[in-house]
Amino acid sequence: MDEVLKLRAEALRRFNRTHTSLVGLLQQAYLDSGLSLTEVRVIYEIANGDGLTISDLARDLILDNGYLSRLVRGLKDRGLITAAVSQADGRQQILALTADGAELYRSLSGRSQSEMMKLISGLGEQDQRNLMTALQSAGTLLARACGRPAPTPVVTLRSHRPGDMGWVISAHGRIYATEFGWDHTFEAMVADIAAAFLRDFDPEWEHCWMAEIDGVPVGSVTVVRKSPAEAQLRLLIIDPSARGLRLGERMVEECIRFAKSKGYGKLVLWTNDNLHAARRIYQKAGFRLVEEEPHHSFGVDLVGQNWELEL
Repeated sequence: MDEVLKLRAEALRRFNRTHTSLVGLLQQAYLDSGLSLTEVRVIYEIANGDGLTISDLARDLILDNGYLSRLVRGLKDRGLITAAVSQADGRQQILALTADGAELYRSLSGRSQSEMMKLISGLGEQDQRNLMTALQSAGTLLARACGRPAPTPVVTLRSHRPGDMGWVISAHGRIYATEFGWDHTFEAMVADIAAAFLRDFDPEWEHCWMAEIDGVPVGSVTVVRKSPAEAQLRLLIIDPSARGLRLGERMVEECIRFAKSKGYGKLVLWTNDNLHAARRIYQKAGFRLVEEEPHHSFGVDLVGQNWELEL
């Protein structure tokens, strides 16, 4: 086991060597700013934090307090940050960027963004998605190894675009087969629903939301028109990698807001009684169960449920 661990540690070291070279971390000054990578990181943390102290930074960046104090003093001497005595604790100083520090941060952030875009632009779409997924996994696992909380991913919602329905169909087939044992007929049904949505899509009355983390799809939901007074919520799916972020609640709330804005009087949906997580989301949003019926579908015995929400 020790030999296996050594090989894995060497793989991590090898990645670190490659990564630090590719993104220019070995340069004496980061992005020709005249500042070290650590100094730039401190500026970044202050720009994106709220009321940070040296102790906060030392904890978050795993740096020695004395070393960090000297580094902060140097940034103050350069006119990039200020330090004011905390009203809550007179022993602590609250750090903030000066106007020059904020301008430097914006400049370096923009340049860094451009450099990273240039770095990955040579990869195809699927390779970029694979890279983002790998980075998310690596960040979570390394944080766990250090006993630190995993970084909270930033989830964005957008309207659907060409190619998205392929992910929606695949995600439903994969997740429901893995977690509930449903067979291929469920994926076929989802494919029919998705095809009908695309074929008959009316953007004035219908919408599809795709949820992404770092450009990688992790969820979807649609609202379709059943009648001038009634809309239906369909194709809600959350990838297991994005669970725990209350994304399902957020997407259902978007559906309700959209339905209300279009003047629908009712929003309805169909689900099954064994989908406990989805049912909790619907109940919390105010949906009520109006009908149940046993059925045998997708290779298993189920109880179908109709829910509705008066708008």
